[in-house]
Amino acid sequence: MSRQRTPVVADWFSGEGDDFRLLGTRCAACSSVFFPREDTFCRNPGCAGGDLVEVPLSRRGRVWSYTDGRYRPPAPYVSDPEQEWEPYSLVAVELEAERMVVLGQAVPGVTPAQLAVGMEVEAVPGVLNEDADTVWMTWHWKPVSER
Repeated sequence: MSRQRTPVVADWFSGEGDDFRLLGTRCAACSSVFFPREDTFCRNPGCAGGDLVEVPLSRRGRVWSYTDGRYRPPAPYVSDPEQEWEPYSLVAVELEAERMVVLGQAVPGVTPAQLAVGMEVEAVPGVLNEDADTVWMTWHWKPVSER
């Protein structure tokens, strides 16, 4: 029996592999782009628009800042208190086209020592948590290797 792959937050991302994208919304009146998505009103204080369209965001961006999570966050963060805590890298990324900063974890195994401000990274599918029935999906930032 295979486990259900379920997004941690519905409609924040979609796709697999090279088709994976974070999803935002764009205001039809002022062209402002939002992530997390906004489905009710334009968050631009100078705009009265309300027609918002879902848009895929840039898959790549550059590290704007980073740090490490050395302690277990409180609820609603999901983790098994019976397992030893594993630190992770937290990365703020400025998206390539939108020029907005999006926060997320680095792929497992990437430490702050392997990150640098300005480094190119890409959004990839990631796993936040899993149980017997469900794999809870999220996004991770993966360094892009220099070609």
